[in-house]
Amino acid sequence: MKSLCSPGTSLAARRLTAWAGACIFWAAMSPPALAQLTPLEQRCWALSTDERTQFDRREPTSVHFSVLRDGFTVRSPFQVDFAVRGMGVAPAGVKLPGTGHHHILVNRALPMVVTDQLPFDDSHRHFGKGQTSTLIDLPPGRHTLRLLFADDEHRPYFVFSPQITVNVLGSRSATAKPRIDPAHFSVTCRQWYQDEVTQPRVAGEPLYFSNLRADERVASPFTVHMGVMGLGVCARGGNAPQSGHFVLEVLAAGAITPTERFVLANGATQTGIGLPNGDYRLRLRFVNDRGSELLPAHELPVKVVAQRF
Repeated sequence: MKSLCSPGTSLAARRLTAWAGACIFWAAMSPPALAQLTPLEQRCWALSTDERTQFDRREPTSVHFSVLRDGFTVRSPFQVDFAVRGMGVAPAGVKLPGTGHHHILVNRALPMVVTDQLPFDDSHRHFGKGQTSTLIDLPPGRHTLRLLFADDEHRPYFVFSPQITVNVLGSRSATAKPRIDPAHFSVTCRQWYQDEVTQPRVAGEPLYFSNLRADERVASPFTVHMGVMGLGVCARGGNAPQSGHFVLEVLAAGAITPTERFVLANGATQTGIGLPNGDYRLRLRFVNDRGSELLPAHELPVKVVAQRF
């Protein structure tokens, strides 16, 4: 276990600690690589890979939940990752064209007047530091959620997700984790998967891909959703403290130099990738306006096994 408060910690990591307000310990608790799952769990996980990584050309601008879907049954608290397409993220108070930040409406309809600032209350969750995810803790029962993108003054854009409903079983401490029963694979796979993709990301590497895991087998082109813990996303030029933007590099198996490089300077948190069949490493970096690294790079091995078009 490595403490971000240890003497040998990098400046970027110490900044991360200061932003969070406390010493954070990163343990080996990030989502497991597929090779660490049981054969039944691997089979179940693979059934949803195409849906999680689909490449959609139809909506140029949209926000949506990265992996959470309508009708999911979850234990609380549960992980919620955000995705935005066609716009970029910038913290509240940072005015840049084509940018905004996320809000979640909890058991709340869309505002009637879109020119008004969104209120600050428990049914309007604000992520004005440029966050890419959150944990939501709700009581047992059915709840509605909707992502709403708003500008630097918390005034909504006409950019929002469909409303989804989630069924909260109870707390994680008091409710057993679902298991896959081979005799009832379809039903129990669905229960296990919905719990698995919403388990809290309480520790691990601060940079991550929310819709992919190590060793994933994907069809090309595919979409990757990127996230960061402890820092916020800000499009280049915003100069917001404790924030940066993503750089994604694609390396063929055994290669040192990237074959493709995506600099998401507009504050984007997702991108589509088209690759021939083969083994690759996706290297995710997080940099400031000057291009300096804010966090250690994160790498994820994937295998392209088919072509979609």
